[in-house]
Amino acid sequence: MVKWYNHGICSSADKKLENFITDLSVDTAFHRVDAQKLKCGFGLRGVCCKLCANGPCRITQDSPRGVCGANADVIAARNFLRAVAAGSGCYIHIVENTARNLKGTALIKGELKGIKTLDRLCDMFGIKGTDNYDKAVKVADAVLDDLYKPDFEKMTLTKAMAYAPRYKLWEELGLLPGGAKSEVFSGTVKSSTNLNSDPVHMLLHSLRLGISTGLFGLTLTNLLNDVLIGEPELRMAPVGLRVIDTDYINIMITGHQHSKFAYLQNRLTDDDVVKKAQAAGAKGFKIIGCTCVGQDMQLRGAHCTKIFDGHAGNNFTSEPVLATGAIDAVISEFNCTLPGIEAICDELKIKQICVDPVAKKANAVLKEFNFDTRVSVVNEIIDDIIASYKARRGVVPMKLLPDHGNGNSLTGVSEVSLKAFLGDTWKPLIDLIAAGTIKGIAGVVGCSNLTGAGHDVLTVEMTKELIARDIIVLTAGCSSGGIENCGLMMPEAAELAGPGLKAVCKKLGIPPVLNFGPCLAIGRLEIVATEVAEALGVDLPQLPLVLSAAQWLEEQALADGAFGLALGLPLHLGVPPFVTGSDLILKVLCEDMKSLTGGQVIVNGDAVESANILEGIILQKRKELNLP
Repeated sequence: MVKWYNHGICSSADKKLENFITDLSVDTAFHRVDAQKLKCGFGLRGVCCKLCANGPCRITQDSPRGVCGANADVIAARNFLRAVAAGSGCYIHIVENTARNLKGTALIKGELKGIKTLDRLCDMFGIKGTDNYDKAVKVADAVLDDLYKPDFEKMTLTKAMAYAPRYKLWEELGLLPGGAKSEVFSGTVKSSTNLNSDPVHMLLHSLRLGISTGLFGLTLTNLLNDVLIGEPELRMAPVGLRVIDTDYINIMITGHQHSKFAYLQNRLTDDDVVKKAQAAGAKGFKIIGCTCVGQDMQLRGAHCTKIFDGHAGNNFTSEPVLATGAIDAVISEFNCTLPGIEAICDELKIKQICVDPVAKKANAVLKEFNFDTRVSVVNEIIDDIIASYKARRGVVPMKLLPDHGNGNSLTGVSEVSLKAFLGDTWKPLIDLIAAGTIKGIAGVVGCSNLTGAGHDVLTVEMTKELIARDIIVLTAGCSSGGIENCGLMMPEAAELAGPGLKAVCKKLGIPPVLNFGPCLAIGRLEIVATEVAEALGVDLPQLPLVLSAAQWLEEQALADGAFGLALGLPLHLGVPPFVTGSDLILKVLCEDMKSLTGGQVIVNGDAVESANILEGIILQKRKELNLP
């Protein structure tokens, strides 16, 4: 393995983690980022095109068009649409698999843990059934039918899920999506060589992809998982590397598809499997959460206390978690599974298993999850992991960080559990906002990245600035993992809030930052916003609500952002998307979008300045609503 002692290390808002990584002798993203500081200026601005053999063409002042004649606006728009389509495809893959797993479970009359959510979906979609299993099959089929429609046939569930004023606007603007999978296909085709050359048309397609992504890939995935795996319940839980217990056979999970782990997490607590672990010298099995699927399992942690030990951290924490030497296997089913884990797993004899071919790692065993073969596949996985435990424990040295993170972060927050906490009504929150005790709401969502100030630095510092201004923060995504490990989701973090928010948090015993879980839970935040707007009788853009994907990373984040813009919300980014080479696209996203959907993109990489901008927007929204 290449050693990186002579390179710098990326800073982190999580100083305990940063110090831990500094002493590691394995290669991590925190080391590699230093060697990748030199960036391609054309790529950063989105004005490099390599779609055909005449290229790659690079747009400059002296060379304003590619060989085909495409200018900076066209090239940047094509690149942006392709990225949004790819990100949307990822989310649609997730909801498709989740619907199929729910249907499979219902057909064999397996356990359905969220009957309230099932009834909620049936009411929403107008579905009736002979029993819960029949209803679950019909819900899953309704979702799958919509996903598989052609792009010229509008999805039927969109109207049932969308907020009525938004649906009307989307219909007027021609943004209602056809079949979600077909929309991804069309976006890819449209952005191919010598096809669409209308930048605005391509940006509108990105908004359509945002709508299908948000309502189906985000919102519905959460609700289907709630039916299958259990509804979130508020509780205090440990987070960080402290959750690793060396007395157990430890499995780290990465990805986004919680339903693929449902059978495994139940099987690992069966008596015969526990006895196998004990015969190998362990007390049993534990699942260590990492990336968004760990956040999702943490969200429903009340339903799996025997097997789930806690959430260790976000995407870029996965390599340090493995570097402790205490993980015996890593199971991945989607991104954010870094290729960098492969070398660490090889060096520390950690078994790598992939259960979805889209996440196949170069040196991992593919044990493809198939509902019909799940019993035999899971049993094979368990035997493989026990063999890994036997081969490596006592041979591979451990380097633990038992005081990392904290023991009492609030988890299990959802649109249902939070509303129930408030007395099954949003009125207490609305009253606090109306009175000015809480100025407004900021959704801090999305990924973590290592650019700019470093790992989670902008996200955490900006979040501190927002709560200090009496703005309550709701989070979803890998950003949540960094924020919770830095202690902002403990009730004690109320001390960092402004006087109004601080008093509320202390009275209720809650932190000023509420963790809704994985990036998929952006759909839950949309439900909260919609229900609050409905209670007030206003449209979403009128709410004192802002979004920030301060340290967005992946194409999925761009699809998330397109959803936020379609909802009409201000969207802050700490790093600009790769479109800055096009003045037209910047104008549409940052200015014209306000008159189209009500949304806008704001780019700023400074925590204080970003908080100033977002607070200013919230104050302006309050003024327009005649709030003090």
